[in-house]
Amino acid sequence: MADTSLSTLLPVEAIVTGIAAEDWRAAIRAAGELLVAGGAVTADYTEQMQAAVEEYGPYIVIAPGLALAHARPGEAVLRTGMSWAHLARPVPFGHPQNDPVELVIGLAAVDHDGHSGALSRLARMLGDTERLRALMRIREPSAVHEAITEYEGGE
Repeated sequence: MADTSLSTLLPVEAIVTGIAAEDWRAAIRAAGELLVAGGAVTADYTEQMQAAVEEYGPYIVIAPGLALAHARPGEAVLRTGMSWAHLARPVPFGHPQNDPVELVIGLAAVDHDGHSGALSRLARMLGDTERLRALMRIREPSAVHEAITEYEGGE
């Protein structure tokens, strides 16, 4: 599973843009519902992602405007998968440097290692500030998926 592509883990059905979220809980819920809809997790996983932020703070806000919502592997994870929840309006998560968040990437992993290759590719892709800005300007889910697929093809 370590070499599964981002475009496989993040199907177009798990990508939504323009999501209305009133706060960080709703933003995480949106990313979680996409994981549920894609068959990667049960509804319990969304609650676990929210509980992790309640317990540990906004550590999931990994870059300006970007959160990587996740919880521990467990029974709520049916398969490794990702979601892309681009918010209509950024919301604060309480992170001192990286708030407010505009994009929530949901991550569900069946174990601690199986998603590491895809996560590395995601980090490289989103670590490029210009590429991230370009991705966040895209409003059509299929176009987001296509841009990610093209990125992987050129990597």
